[in-house]
Parts: sequence; C-alpha cells; structure tokens
Amino acid sequence: MPNKERFSALSFRDFRLFWFGQLISLSGTWMQSVAQAWLVYSLTKSPFYLGMVAAANALPILFFTLIGGVIADRFPKRNLLLITQGLSIIPALLLGTLTSLGIVTVWHVALVAFFLGTINAIDIPTRQSFLAVMVGRGHVVNAIALNSAAFNGARIIGPMIAGLAISYLGVPACFFLNAVSFIAVIIALAKMRIKGEIRTGSKGVLSEFMEGIAFLRQSREIIHVILLISVFSLIGLPYISLLPVFAAEVFQRGAKGLGFLMSASGIGALSAALYIAAKGDIQNKTRFMSFASLCFSIALFVFSLLKIFSLSLVTIMFGGWGMVSYLAAANSYIQVAVPDELRGRVMSVYSFVFLGTVPIGNAIMGVVADSVGTTHAVTGAGILCIIASGIFAKRYLRSAPST
Repeated sequence: MPNKERFSALSFRDFRLFWFGQLISLSGTWMQSVAQAWLVYSLTKSPFYLGMVAAANALPILFFTLIGGVIADRFPKRNLLLITQGLSIIPALLLGTLTSLGIVTVWHVALVAFFLGTINAIDIPTRQSFLAVMVGRGHVVNAIALNSAAFNGARIIGPMIAGLAISYLGVPACFFLNAVSFIAVIIALAKMRIKGEIRTGSKGVLSEFMEGIAFLRQSREIIHVILLISVFSLIGLPYISLLPVFAAEVFQRGAKGLGFLMSASGIGALSAALYIAAKGDIQNKTRFMSFASLCFSIALFVFSLLKIFSLSLVTIMFGGWGMVSYLAAANSYIQVAVPDELRGRVMSVYSFVFLGTVPIGNAIMGVVADSVGTTHAVTGAGILCIIASGIFAKRYLRSAPST
C-alpha cells in the first residue's frame, strides 16, 4: 500500500541528497534552455530553426532511450548517473565558449543539442527508475511528486535568472553557470550509500527490451495513459520551443519576457507537484488525469489567442499545472504497477513517448508556424489536444473510480 505521509521520501538520506543536488543542477539546465532558445532566435529570427534545434535535442531520445532503459536495469543506476551528469558539463562549456568567442552558428547549437540529447537518452530512464531504488516502492509516489517539484521549482528559478543574466551579462554566462551547476548533483551522487550491483545472466538487449514490451501489452490502462502522453508530446509540448516568438513578436517583451513566460509555466507546474507531494498520493488517478489533461489543453488554446502579457502569464500557469498534474499522476500510476526488475525498461518506454516524440512535434510545429504563423499553429495544437483529452476523459470520468 503506498505511503501517504506528506513528503515521506525526504526521510531517506540518499533521496535528500539527490533532491537538493537536482534542484541546483536543474536550475542551471533551465537557464541553458532559455539561453539556447534565445540564442537561436537571435541568430535566425525563425520559428523553423527554433523547432529544428529543439528537435535535435530530443531526437536522440527517440533513437536511444529504449536501449537506455535496458542499460538502466543492467548496471548500478548511481554510477550511470555519475557518468551522465559528468558528460553533461561538456555541451554547456562548448556553447559558452563558442558564444563568447562570437563564432557560434545555429548548426553548432544543433550539434551540441544532439550530443546532450544522446546523454539524456540514458540519463532519463536511469533517473526515473532510480527513485524507487532510493525510497522503495511504498514511497515512490511521493518521490516522483517531489522530484517533479524540484524539476519545476528549477523551472521557475532558472528562466528568471536566465532572463536577467542575458540582459546584463550576456548569453554565454547562462551556459557557464549551467556547467558549474552539475557539480552539485555529482557531489550528491558521490556521497550516497547506495552502490548497486551489475545484473548478471543477461538475455541480450533485444530479449530484455521485449520483456518490458510484453508487460505493457498486458496493461490496457497504461497504454491509454501513454497514448495521451504521445499526443501532448507531438502537438502540445512543442509550444515551449516557440515561446521566444511570443515573447519578442506577440508581446514585445524580449529576453526578460521569455524568462517570465517560462517561469509562469513553472509556477503552475510547481504548484501541481507540491500538491501531489503534500497529499502523499492521488486517489482515482485516472479521473484526476482526465481533469488535468483538459486543463492543459484548454489553457494552451486560450494562450494562443491572448495579446495581453499579464493574462498570458496567468493562462500559462494553468497550463503548467495541468501538464505536470497529468504527467506526475501518470508517472506514479505506471511505476506502482510495474515490477521492480522491469522498471528501467518500462520507464524508458514512458520517456520515449514523453520526450522521444517531441522532436517530431517540434519539427512539425516549426514548419507549420513558419507557414501559417506561430499563434495559428499553437491554436491548432490546442484544439487537437482538447479533442484527445476529451476522448480520454469520456472513458474515465464515467467509469468506476480507479487507482
């Protein structure tokens, strides 16, 4: 039975170390995300290239994250994270150096983004499945919510600092600060007592991967949840890559405006994560996910129509709340259902659908926005998300309560 005590996962020393280290590191990651988007827009003034660079960052997840899940189940997760976090310093230093020398091009940014995405293809399923290793199955729901809170707390802190840093220190400062931020999580991982073991008797990558797929095929409820995530990843989440256009052209607020837009989304997302963490667990998760998915979809549609900056901030907060509420509930719903020995592989499928399909969506949205205009492209995405959320909600809002 899941533990419902508030913030129970923080009673575990290793999780506390991981959580605080992540909060610092992820703040740097969000700084780099804002700076990279603003750099691409400054170089090209094109939503097409914003979409292409965002696609380059996520494309390796589409290609490699399923293999990353097998690796996560085979090797000590703490050691894998030490390697991936250490390697993640390199792209930040490269971008900072190229930008400060004034020789950076959009293709440099795309190549560096692809390299970082390749690292993330192993890091993400490992990180997701490591939560249960640190706290055990009984506290995993709370760990997921708190992990989401750290991610989205950083989503507020990072963009706000990035907006100010770009304005007063320049774009390279964001990349160098991100490189330094990884030291916090590396220290936290190094101080953990969990060591882990290499799993022997391997059946081979393909056979082990198919074990995870066989489990998913037997669970129609999980498949429904993942299908809606795929819709959001393909046509909903790519709006984030187009926010520089909204900041510069729709609202005329520049880099500071971009920072505020991303921070507003982060505030909504953080409130969702903290609500779930404080509650300990969400009863009737499928019904909760139905309401949350509709909230995100409607907010996305309304945001695309607004011309008043203050109202857009409020709307994007609701969108952030809806998206993270859905994803946190979906993540915990899946992790509680999956056997421990398959967690890395099943979470790699979750990561593949959640993040791996984003490059396709970013590419499509970039092309569509270039052709019909950014606001029209996001309006269309909002309508499609509302339809998909409505189909999902129709099934679960009428059904008997589900955990």
